[in-house]
Amino acid sequence: MMKLSDIVKAIDGEVLCCEDQLDMEVRFGFSSDLMSDVLTLRDDDILLITGLANIQSIRTAELSDINAIVLVRNKVATDQMIDMAADAGIVLITTKYSMFKTSGLLYAAGLSPIY
Repeated sequence: MMKLSDIVKAIDGEVLCCEDQLDMEVRFGFSSDLMSDVLTLRDDDILLITGLANIQSIRTAELSDINAIVLVRNKVATDQMIDMAADAGIVLITTKYSMFKTSGLLYAAGLSPIY
């Protein structure tokens, strides 16, 4: 398990909304730009790592009970994304790193893969 605050530090991230939830812990990380793959996940405590910077990633996270998303590759979240995430209580984080590097850093820090 990793606290979101530790995840932000590990990836030099910037929190875009729901800063008050950084004490929340996640057990698994899942990296994908394909939201159809995300919808197949059946575990709890998942961090979604994606480069898909549109409202579909927020909607998919909400449907999948995912409470935290990391946007990689310096992707910029729209105001609509940030508002939707805030309304759903989804912590939205961005990082300059690639999906590969972000996943590697978090794995090295102790975040487990979902499979």
